[in-house]
Amino acid sequence: MDGGDKAKLPEPVRDHLGQQLRGALPVDGGKPEFLGDEPVPQEFAPQIAKLETRLKTHEEGTVAVEHALDRILDAFGIDPEAQKKDGAAQS
Repeated sequence: MDGGDKAKLPEPVRDHLGQQLRGALPVDGGKPEFLGDEPVPQEFAPQIAKLETRLKTHEEGTVAVEHALDRILDAFGIDPEAQKKDGAAQS
């Protein structure tokens, strides 16, 4: 077959075969968290949950440190944006 339209099955036949295959094949995966994502195999779920927790903790910690440093700079009356501009102008 040359891969043209002659090789394709009519849409009603494809739909019927797809329904038959979905009914015959066991699906043991869970629902994906986001549309289009593959479900996570159960044996990897604990490790992925730990990784997600670490990433979230790291992100929240980074934001907290950034806010704390901004408050310290404000307390000393230092404008970090002005420092950056002055450094760029001197180069």
